[in-house]
Amino acid sequence: MHYKPPTLTEADVEFFAIRAQGAGGQHVNKVSSAVHLRFDVRQSVLPEEVQAKLLALKDRRVNSDGVIVIKAQNSRSQHANRAEALARLNQLVAEVAKPVRVRKPTRPTLGSVKRRLEGKAQRSQVKAMRGKVGEL
Repeated sequence: MHYKPPTLTEADVEFFAIRAQGAGGQHVNKVSSAVHLRFDVRQSVLPEEVQAKLLALKDRRVNSDGVIVIKAQNSRSQHANRAEALARLNQLVAEVAKPVRVRKPTRPTLGSVKRRLEGKAQRSQVKAMRGKVGEL
């Protein structure tokens, strides 16, 4: 069975254009090419368990109101930054929504138990020989 995580679209989120940080040229103070993506987890269409996992994340992108804020400013194009922010949100949701694999406890093999016990017996012999020499 192959798992398909829920995918969010631009209709599910809010975008705010902001000015990018860092060095730039003559045009940098005129354009707002960076993007803040805001996604309200509690008002979303995601399943309840996925919402709970997102809200339980210890991540600075999730604020106390249950809103995920992602900032994208790698590209000079606002359109590319919107796509990058949405891709990062979908990646975060996919990681959280992935089902947890249950660990099946295994038992040591008979050979490994024997090797361990033989090693312990050998070490015990070495330590026993360290005692005082008795009178002959």
